[in-house]
Amino acid sequence: MYTEWAARLPGAVLWRNVPDGPGPGRVLPDGCMDLLWNDGRLLVAGPDTRAYLTGDGPSAWVGLRFHPGTAPAFLGVPAYELRDRRVELAELWPAAEVRRLQGRVAAAADQAAALEEVALERAVPSDPLLDRLVGALHAGRPVGVAADELGLGARQLHRRSVAAFGYGPKTLARILRLQRALALAREGVGFAETAVRTGFADQAHLSRDVKELAGLPLGELLGGS
Repeated sequence: MYTEWAARLPGAVLWRNVPDGPGPGRVLPDGCMDLLWNDGRLLVAGPDTRAYLTGDGPSAWVGLRFHPGTAPAFLGVPAYELRDRRVELAELWPAAEVRRLQGRVAAAADQAAALEEVALERAVPSDPLLDRLVGALHAGRPVGVAADELGLGARQLHRRSVAAFGYGPKTLARILRLQRALALAREGVGFAETAVRTGFADQAHLSRDVKELAGLPLGELLGGS
């Protein structure tokens, strides 16, 4: 069973996932990166460009999902280095420091709260420009319009996006559009209307994007969500 709730870190979400059946889980791309706790280890989930299939073991996962674009400053590495990867935190930070943090999280009565404390202690203020970019793309503005509003050229916007999100602004816009569409469809909005309201050319376009990014047809994906 998956549950999530707002963290005290601005824009971040805490979550817990306890497998309730056999088989791998499916994590959809969302423009975010996560700090993870599993079986006594601290890990990092990089930005995904396609659905990520988790292992089918019985152990629980706990995580803190950073607001898009904010994790690289916390981790000290650009997002593109972690694209489509899950890595041990010790690959990014000194091993002794990670061992200390793992002991601290393991000893906590609430591992999610312990992850939150670690993130709050090392939090770096978000970049207002990146926040505005995420807001514009989440609202469905075209990338070119968002760039003009921010006063950035195409190359500069792409460079900053790759470092902050792991990919360019067009990919980020596509992923955020997918998330908007899935949210509407889960509320019971018809697929054709969902496509129109989220900026797809038509229902077939929505279906193609869902299949490519999520790895399953839209109906099957919602049936298993």
